[in-house]
Amino acid sequence: MLRRNTRLRKYLYRNSLEGKERLIYEKKRKIREALQEGKPIPTELRNEEAVLLPRTHIDDEYAKAAKRDPKILITTSWNPSAPLVQFAKELNLVFPNAQQMNRGGQVTSEIIETCCAHDFTDVVLVHENRGVPDGLFIIPFPLIQQQFLNCSMC
Repeated sequence: MLRRNTRLRKYLYRNSLEGKERLIYEKKRKIREALQEGKPIPTELRNEEAVLLPRTHIDDEYAKAAKRDPKILITTSWNPSAPLVQFAKELNLVFPNAQQMNRGGQVTSEIIETCCAHDFTDVVLVHENRGVPDGLFIIPFPLIQQQFLNCSMC
């Protein structure tokens, strides 16, 4: 059942991307034709022009949010039980473009180095108490990078 749901979600996700790409292609084609013929750009495309606003240091964390899809790392606490591993697998199906990593004996700083090397945007840490999943930490990666890379305790 999980594999079927995974295939279905991937299929739907790919089709939604194809639809977006098709719309962008059509808009570019209309603009290209108008420029080649020397005609003004159609008004419906002219109104979609993005207005660039001045950015501050606060906006930098989410500057690339609309330009690329998030890449999420899902990991568990140390020595996970079978229900926690199953829950992490199901979370992997819920979030598009997510990857699950078995934590093993890695400490937080090693996980962060892995995220840096593979260009992740978010980390989801699944926690349990006495064999029952009870905690879910969703952490955007720029925050992790600032807080933990200079931490001597990690």
